[in-house]
Amino acid sequence: MSNKIQTLGEFIIENQDSFQFSSGELSRLINSIRLAAKVVNHEVNKAGLVDILGAAGDTNIQGEDQQKLDVYANEKFIQTLTKRNIVCGIASEEEDSFISINSQDENHQNKYVVLIDPLDGSSNIDVNVSVGTIFSIYRRVTPVGTPVQLKDFLQKGSEQVAAGYVVYGTSTMLVYTTGHGVNGFTLNPAIGTFYLSHPKMEFPEDGTMYSVNEGNYLDFPLGIKKYIKYCQEEEGDRPYTSRYIGSLVSDFHRNMIKGGIYMYPKGSRNPDGKLRLLYECNPMAFIAEQANGKSSDGYIRTMDVEPTELHQRVPFVCGSKNMVNKVEEFMRKYGE
Repeated sequence: MSNKIQTLGEFIIENQDSFQFSSGELSRLINSIRLAAKVVNHEVNKAGLVDILGAAGDTNIQGEDQQKLDVYANEKFIQTLTKRNIVCGIASEEEDSFISINSQDENHQNKYVVLIDPLDGSSNIDVNVSVGTIFSIYRRVTPVGTPVQLKDFLQKGSEQVAAGYVVYGTSTMLVYTTGHGVNGFTLNPAIGTFYLSHPKMEFPEDGTMYSVNEGNYLDFPLGIKKYIKYCQEEEGDRPYTSRYIGSLVSDFHRNMIKGGIYMYPKGSRNPDGKLRLLYECNPMAFIAEQANGKSSDGYIRTMDVEPTELHQRVPFVCGSKNMVNKVEEFMRKYGE
């Protein structure tokens, strides 16, 4: 019996029949994301050696200062997905509006749209802290062969056909799901190949870590404040450990492996929440649910939220099931 470790390419080919719509197109799309991730990984890992650190001098649609690597990662993912003629539309956190692909070609038959956060946590780059890429894939709802429309992107998270992230850390990993569990692949930088290193990833039902920016504590809803105090109490297995990196991908990845919860609630400074529903919350919620975890806004399931705009923000609570259930219990009891 062979002990050969499976590559990402081999895994995709072996499992493509389990995709809901097995045309090979989704497999090629995942492969394109893999390629772009390797290019971005190369730049991230040499960032301290070249002039790619710091702010680019522009702001994105959210009014946030763009880092040079934000711009670079955005360009590389869009170029890779566009040139390989796989998708019919792309929406990026860094772009004002969506991008229509092959809209002038009446014969194109591409069925998928991609929503992407090209470099999550990029403000951490200058201090050499892990960052990541988040992606979400949907089948278009408008007729194939026509230009994509806004409604192709404004779909509930429950309609996702695939989602994943890349974490650029001490090792580079690509983690994704197509609705049949979650698998993680680690990059061997010597040969540029991703290998299956974390099959069938799952959140422990209970965890011992909570991830939240406690510097915003006074701004939090009362239910979240009460939950944080609960985490700090000396009772049973508590107090829990506070671990917050400030990069959603990194915090989520750690919590999925070790057990924990990530929270970014709304507050007076962010009355609708801070994280973006389409680029961050929905893909992470899909991964969490496929990995025996749970995600909500404190009251309702994240993937049941009806999107109304591309850059919509929502409160976000995600992680081990029992921990998310406890947050929802506190929110129902104490509210805002």
